[in-house]
Amino acid sequence: MNIIDGKLIANQIKSEIAKEVEQLRSDKGRAPHLAAILVGDDPASQTYVANKEKSCAEVGMTSSVYKLDARISEKELVRTINFINTDEEIDGLIVQLPLPEHILVDKVIAAINPLKDVDGFHPVNVGKMVLGQPAYLPATPMGIQLLLQRSGIDTVGKHCVVLGRSNIVGTPASILMSRNQSFANCTVTLCHSKTQNLQAICRQADILIAAIGKCEMITADYIKEGATVIDVGIHRVEDSTKKSGYCLKGDVKYDEVAPKCEYITPVPGGVGPMTIVGLLINTLKAFKKEF
Repeated sequence: MNIIDGKLIANQIKSEIAKEVEQLRSDKGRAPHLAAILVGDDPASQTYVANKEKSCAEVGMTSSVYKLDARISEKELVRTINFINTDEEIDGLIVQLPLPEHILVDKVIAAINPLKDVDGFHPVNVGKMVLGQPAYLPATPMGIQLLLQRSGIDTVGKHCVVLGRSNIVGTPASILMSRNQSFANCTVTLCHSKTQNLQAICRQADILIAAIGKCEMITADYIKEGATVIDVGIHRVEDSTKKSGYCLKGDVKYDEVAPKCEYITPVPGGVGPMTIVGLLINTLKAFKKEF
């Protein structure tokens, strides 16, 4: 069993990005700039945005955060997005999800300039991804592919089962893993809450991507011997032995599943660090106006 160290791989890629950013700063007179909009005071969202700020600083990128009250109207939020869309000094824009219930997420995402949509959620970028055209890819599915690539895991012709069909992870991951390109070329099965015989399907997987959103749902009964398991889930579980009062667990019951795997990602330290790397890569591309 081999543990895929997402933190180590992320740091290696960050080092590569930092060198390119330093050269761009020298050549262009400024670094790539990522802006984030944070609506409300959700603790998890605040943590995510802070981690993105920290990662930008690590690679020499500029970052800024627009903190908005949870009671802001949808119209005012879109106005802020439009302001950033026209700021030539800002290359990438993300709106941290989730948003308050009174705001339509699809409308907000559609308001982002597709050329600054470094989350890869805008319909233009999603459409280009589906067609196999150059686009900003969603950060987590991109991070998963980078983990497989950097770990030297062969994907060609393998059966990849994706658990979960969200627009953020499951659906785009299923599309990317089926593409006719390196570290893809899988035969993909996309499963969800209505899938029948789920365990039997998962046991056929050479590569299992778990993004179902249910803590430790995936046990050893779901896993084929020698499979590669990518755990996208992250859940806070109360733990009185921890200083924080909680521990982090994934969608996979790690201690039970790991012995059956050839490769597996831990939680934390697996997919999570790679999601931020995907965001940095997209911001770098936005600065260079590659799309």
